[in-house]
Amino acid sequence: MKKTVILGALTVAGLAAGAASAGTLDDVKARGKLNCGVSTGLTGFSAPDANGVWQGFDVAVCRAVAAAVLGDPMAVDFVPTTGQTRFTALASGEIDLLARNTTWTFSRDVDLKFEFVGVNYYDGQGFMVPKELGVSSAKELDGATVCIQTGTTTELNLADFFRVNNISYEPVPIETNAEAQQQYLAGACDVYTTDASGLAATRASFEAPGDHVILPEIISKEPLGPLVRHGDNEWGDIARWTLNALIAAEEYGVTSANIAELSAAPGNNPEINRLLGTEGELGAMLGLEADWAKKAIMANGNYGEVFEKTIGENTPIGLSRGLNAQWTEGGLLYSPPFR
Repeated sequence: MKKTVILGALTVAGLAAGAASAGTLDDVKARGKLNCGVSTGLTGFSAPDANGVWQGFDVAVCRAVAAAVLGDPMAVDFVPTTGQTRFTALASGEIDLLARNTTWTFSRDVDLKFEFVGVNYYDGQGFMVPKELGVSSAKELDGATVCIQTGTTTELNLADFFRVNNISYEPVPIETNAEAQQQYLAGACDVYTTDASGLAATRASFEAPGDHVILPEIISKEPLGPLVRHGDNEWGDIARWTLNALIAAEEYGVTSANIAELSAAPGNNPEINRLLGTEGELGAMLGLEADWAKKAIMANGNYGEVFEKTIGENTPIGLSRGLNAQWTEGGLLYSPPFR
């Protein structure tokens, strides 16, 4: 098993070195489309709607980058990827950006030669069980069968948790969230484990969400965020500062409702003016138009607007801001200055 992982890592690293030799920004502009890797379907995060249009919290990152670079949030080709295929797709150049509830870890950053451009959701791994199982803690799961997506940090965290607590489990390997949902509802496993946000998204899609309980234990840190290949720092800067623009816009009170007015009549806040391109040369530093961040924010609104629309408390997913609140509100969201 270890040999397979190492060989896979080397292969991905080799692909990344080759794919990064060309400038991604030039490729995207020439193509007129951003190729963005997403999940195979996770409600609220990335999934096609009834008309086949991709929607969701992670999808919003793809659309913001497309708007910043190409001026059109719809100029995106979405590439569904699994836990197993996502890194090869990025390393090979099949996609320009991966925005797929992916955890920032040491080995992915260093060994697989990727660059995480920030965190768009601070998460942790949890467990979901049928209410009728009568379980109130993950420590009561000795001997349970557990549905687990292969090729993920979830798989490794699960083994660590059961080992530390000296309890046993039987893994039921699955590749996609849809497969996990099917197996779990069919009773092929007692437990489904993944990031807590993913559990909430999955439960929201059930016919009877109330029949299922997310246990209180959070057993890991899962900082989820978009990533690009190593070796193309200019492209990494664009993705990073586009995400920061959405976060900063919320902090400064720039919304989809007032952004046009703030751009047309710049006020006394130089940080907002620089963000929106009415002051300074930040766009030129990125090789983009002066109003790149304005376009990115207008694609879906600021970070808070995107959160509330896609996964917030008034959606079927029902997630509270928690750690994903602004730093000024006791959360971890904090954008470096636009100056």
